[in-house]
Amino acid sequence: KHPPIPPRSAAVAASPMQRARRRTGLVAQHPALTLDTGMTDFARRVLVEDVFVALGANLGDAAQTLRQAVAAVGRLPHTRVRKASSLYRTAPVDSSGPDYLNAVLQIETALPAPVLLQALQEIETAAGRERPYRNAPRTLDLDILLYGSGQIDSPHLQVPHPRMAQRAFVLEPLAEIAPERVSPAQREAVADQRIERLVGVLLS
Repeated sequence: KHPPIPPRSAAVAASPMQRARRRTGLVAQHPALTLDTGMTDFARRVLVEDVFVALGANLGDAAQTLRQAVAAVGRLPHTRVRKASSLYRTAPVDSSGPDYLNAVLQIETALPAPVLLQALQEIETAAGRERPYRNAPRTLDLDILLYGSGQIDSPHLQVPHPRMAQRAFVLEPLAEIAPERVSPAQREAVADQRIERLVGVLLS
């Protein structure tokens, strides 16, 4: 006799990252990544340290949203936040609405880039992100800028980010935490874009 099937409400729902791993087949390939917390030996071996993520928001309480986003990224499985830039106030670029608050994170992670992208998009959705039209104002925007030395060109993800060198709101916070990643010529090329570092306003 088979045991009774528990009611649907009693079942344990899969976490967003579990669903993401199932979609990518990551669990089947690497069972060591099935845990949602802690660093397994496998995770340490495949860790990619130089992953940079851009954050931006210009709707609602943007500063608080970015702080919550940093915390959410730090809670992703096999992921640690290594550095966070200051907050910067910037004029919209190819967008509209009020000024943005922007920052850049350096993280180390064992998540493959497509899984990391899916996780970041779920954090955006949880923050109320909508996409009514291209470059619409947003409650939260999270972009992978660099994923180690990797080069990715897919319909859903391009790394290095194809427009990062055109945007002061990326280059200035990136230069703050990883100056070797931004050349003086790149910073000079975006010097006409309005950007202000918010001294004393903490991201974490």
